[in-house]
Amino acid sequence: MIAMPARGMTIVRAAPWHARRRLMTHSALTLEPVTPDDGEALLVMAHAFHAEDGHRLSDAGVDAVRAVCRGDPMAAGFFLRFGTVRVGYAVLTFGFSIEHGGRDGFIDDLYVLPQARGQGLGTAAMALLEAVAAVHGVQALHLEVEGGNARAEALYRRRGYRATARKLMSKRLAR
Repeated sequence: MIAMPARGMTIVRAAPWHARRRLMTHSALTLEPVTPDDGEALLVMAHAFHAEDGHRLSDAGVDAVRAVCRGDPMAAGFFLRFGTVRVGYAVLTFGFSIEHGGRDGFIDDLYVLPQARGQGLGTAAMALLEAVAAVHGVQALHLEVEGGNARAEALYRRRGYRATARKLMSKRLAR
């Protein structure tokens, strides 16, 4: 089944995420769902992303990346593919919010390789992730940005994301 969520985007639906390849395209960028065989390739990019952000990927993070590749139902992982080349990755997670009227989502990771930046791929990836979220009934989409990452923050603001008056607080319950 093919749906056209927005001009220039095509989504080929398949579920669950890991059962079949689900290709989403925007111009020359494609979201390629990760599979159980993609764990090591995704980990290479996740380690690079976390190092660039100034914190190493923890052992729990490594386990989470592998769970995304195995098809955890609360997350969808994608390689960003430009033509035949993987130029990054993204992870979209799902939750529920009374305030936002039901299902919400979180763009947990969005990483474009340094050599691929400045070509509009982050903007295209955001449009595709938003379309995927909408198809899955997400009412609100959240993300966080490292302090000092003005380039990423500018991209998110251009896409309509706004800082809220609330602070995100976390408590690790496992490990």
